[in-house]
Amino acid sequence: MSITNQQVAGHAFLKALYEDPYFPDHVLDKGRGILLRLCERIEVERPSDLAALYGLTQAATEEFNLLEAEFDAAGSEIETAAREEIAEDFWFVASAYGFADADVEKLIATRNW
Repeated sequence: MSITNQQVAGHAFLKALYEDPYFPDHVLDKGRGILLRLCERIEVERPSDLAALYGLTQAATEEFNLLEAEFDAAGSEIETAAREEIAEDFWFVASAYGFADADVEKLIATRNW
C-alpha cells in the first residue's frame, strides 16, 4: 500500500539521525519502515479517537524497542537525540492525520528507550 496523505508522503522520517554518522543507515531504514507502516495502518484502520490512535502508535513503539539491540550491535544506541527525533516523528504522524492534540508521551508510552 502506498501512503495517500501527501504531507506524510513528502516527509523525511528520522532526517536528523540520517545526517549523523553515529546512527547506522541500515537500522534507521528499519525505523523509517516502522513509521511508514504506522501511517499505512492509520490510513487503513482510520482510528476514530486518541485512544485508538495510541493503540497503533504504541504497537509501533514496541517495534522500535526491538531495534535497540540492532543499534547496540552497530555500535550505536537510541540515546537522547534519537529519542527526541523518533518522538517528534510520532507526533508528526499523529498531527498529519488530524490528531494534533495527541500527547507525545502517550504516543510512545510503551518505549524502553
